Amino acid sequence: MSLSIALEPPRQADVIRLLNLSDAYMASLYPAESNHLLDVAALEKPQVHFFVARHEGQVVGCAALVEAGDGTAEIKRMFVDPQARGLSLGKALMAALTEQANTLGLAALRLETGISQPEAIGLYRKAGFVEIEPFPPYKPDPLSLFMEKKLA
Repeated sequence: MSLSIALEPPRQADVIRLLNLSDAYMASLYPAESNHLLDVAALEKPQVHFFVARHEGQVVGCAALVEAGDGTAEIKRMFVDPQARGLSLGKALMAALTEQANTLGLAALRLETGISQPEAIGLYRKAGFVEIEPFPPYKPDPLSLFMEKKLA
């Protein structure tokens, strides 16, 4: 199995296709005000580290690490193509994000996820994330879970 995860620009046709799949999936689960998705322009900012997962050369997953400027970073736009599920891509993407955060000397990783995504919540818990109160810029939302993982 040929699997690679690397920093790549988000503005590529196959990545945009994946982001569109993610947008449609989130829209099917949550109302617009509970979706906190970054667009391609936001993913191109200097404080964003955007990872692309490829299986046999095809784009099958992505995730972004967004530095907050306070020693933490937020995980955004983590998504695996439904046709590539079962390849442990979520776990591999999480490892790449954590390695990048450690390289950057960050103290913690944070994320917001929805309550209707048990697979994602399970992945985050297995990776060492625990639930926390909402962090800026988020407000409390009954459809959201906020999580954090302290780094060494």
